[in-house]
Amino acid sequence: MNPTLWSLKAGDRCEILGYDDALAEKYRIRLMEFGFHVGECVTCLQSPAFGAPKVYQVSNTIYSLDDEVATHVLVRTGSLRE
Repeated sequence: MNPTLWSLKAGDRCEILGYDDALAEKYRIRLMEFGFHVGECVTCLQSPAFGAPKVYQVSNTIYSLDDEVATHVLVRTGSLRE
């Protein structure tokens, strides 16, 4: 099973692989409007404790996502291009 956006810690980078089937279409569309496209690199900037929303950077924009959405974004971690 692939890691998800929610599994990232502060400072981690990843590539978006897609979305799982449990994520409603309206959320998929909105995330893509924000720049969360397949193949896009994302950096986790903040990962607060106690389930608070995490902060991610996509391109030059910063977003906060909670676990109800971020757990459905499938990612690949590891060696990524800058």
